[in-house]
Amino acid sequence: MAMPWIKPLLIISLCCLGGCALFVQPQIPTGGLNTNSPEEHPAYSGDGRYLAFSSDRLGRRDIFLYDLQTRQLIPLPNLNRRDSSQDQPALSADGRYLAYVSTERGRSDILVYDRQRERSQLLTANLRGSVRHPTISGDGSQVAFQTNQLGQWNLAIVEVNP
Repeated sequence: MAMPWIKPLLIISLCCLGGCALFVQPQIPTGGLNTNSPEEHPAYSGDGRYLAFSSDRLGRRDIFLYDLQTRQLIPLPNLNRRDSSQDQPALSADGRYLAYVSTERGRSDILVYDRQRERSQLLTANLRGSVRHPTISGDGSQVAFQTNQLGQWNLAIVEVNP
């Protein structure tokens, strides 16, 4: 006698015995993390302490850094600009370096912000075409991103100068 329902029931039972939940209620934290504006492109630091994201909360696209331990926004001096947008953040493992997309030069560029030095380094000065979706290595020494310089979306990797 075939029982086609037994296999799905067994899988569900094993999953529940292992301590996993089938339905998880997401947390929406308070304390400066969320506003009435869109909060987008969340990125954790590798150590799990920081969460970077982009938001229109000040009337333009800016990047914000939230400390999950202290539940406070961390200032990012010299990163956001009034005349351009900063978007798509990516964090190094310890949160010191932040790779992002900026329109500061009138087109999309990839930059890396150093929180200790409070300044950004332009990585795509000689690149033609658009760029998007940066990611940064754990130690902050390399940034990978998409570029359409050759007519289609390809991946590029750039060494970051200290």
